Amino acid sequence: MGNQLKNSSVGFFPMKYFLVLLVITVLGIMTGTSCEGFLGGFVVCTVLGLFMMYIGDALPIVNTYFGGGSFIALFGSAALVYFGVFPEATIELVSDFCKSMDYNGWLVSALICGSILAMDRKLLLRAGILYFIPIVLGIACAFGMCGLVGALTGYGWREAILFIALPIMGGGTAAGAVPTAATYGMSMTKDSAYYLSLMMPAVVMGNALAIVVAGLLNGVGLKFPKTTGNGKLMKKEDIIAAASEKMSRIDFGALGRGFVLTGIFYTLGKMCALAVPGIHYYAWTIILCAVCKISGSVPEQVQEDVKQWYQLVMKIGIPAILITIGVVYVDLNVVIANLNLGFVLMVLATLIGCVIGPWLIAGILGFNKVEIAMTAGLCMANMGGSGDVATLGAGKRMELMPFAQISSRIGGALIIVLASIIAPIIGAGL
Repeated sequence: MGNQLKNSSVGFFPMKYFLVLLVITVLGIMTGTSCEGFLGGFVVCTVLGLFMMYIGDALPIVNTYFGGGSFIALFGSAALVYFGVFPEATIELVSDFCKSMDYNGWLVSALICGSILAMDRKLLLRAGILYFIPIVLGIACAFGMCGLVGALTGYGWREAILFIALPIMGGGTAAGAVPTAATYGMSMTKDSAYYLSLMMPAVVMGNALAIVVAGLLNGVGLKFPKTTGNGKLMKKEDIIAAASEKMSRIDFGALGRGFVLTGIFYTLGKMCALAVPGIHYYAWTIILCAVCKISGSVPEQVQEDVKQWYQLVMKIGIPAILITIGVVYVDLNVVIANLNLGFVLMVLATLIGCVIGPWLIAGILGFNKVEIAMTAGLCMANMGGSGDVATLGAGKRMELMPFAQISSRIGGALIIVLASIIAPIIGAGL
């Protein structure tokens, strides 16, 4: 047993080295001597992320039904903040690393560009055209189930749809709840700040429970293999076009080019968003990559370079982002404050509805049930980009990031349009 433990690994580190790194990292946190800037943020979040993921993957029930290490990294780091274990300096370091230095954008851009350019062209066309059908059905089921539970609990079906289901399905805060509240303020009786205060608990709890449900969906896939493509969105086709088989040997120049080219696509996406601000720059980045892939305008070598960078980021970048999301975005104060049975049931009904809708239509459209429920369903219900990473991390389906972003960004925009239509119809007097 001792030799087995000694020869095991924690992520991409041998156990015997990692334990030393963990002790030094913890001492740095306790003494306030952690490195500053990107280096410090990456080291602290990566070491803690790898440790928590190792623990989570070793826990029997957690690793099968709750997403294993990703679940523990997300909620474990949030708990360390909630119970005051993390010093304020460490929270500030992680927050700056996540927001000011945009580590999340660094990782998400690599996942978007790399996974799209690695797709088969025909699959990209087919999946893209069909993808919005399960999104719409998921929204309809989420609204219907939440409204039903709202009526049964006495909260009210109108209130349940407007203040719980709709904001949960809206793609987060800045791009979802805030514009939705502004829409309500223009067509209902109170100002937008009032409606935003009603919606935010649902958004936060919806995000937290979406992560849990994603872990459960992964467990369903393990128990019932016919329901999942193990990361493949569509039946009988590999979403990454056998990229791992075609990948040439690792080339440092290719990694550098892939890093820069990913940044170029990301920059172009932000330029497009500046010109057409109604569409988020992540969505524009997806569109640009998809157009380049479908049209064949990007040389094969460029695609290979971006794929190599994508694979490196997939290998080393995930543990750190799980910690940043747990520390910065998972607010256990809000979750705990709203733990009354009726509220939780309405949030759960929304999530179950958004999963059931895509699940029911999956076979007809040629999608795998677990994958389409996770992307077209749960990634509509979480908090945007960070929520997508957390959800796919818990569900062990990170390669589906482009479709998750379509749900969050383009699907989220659809929710705002629905809010402007629904609020005047059923929101009168509220």
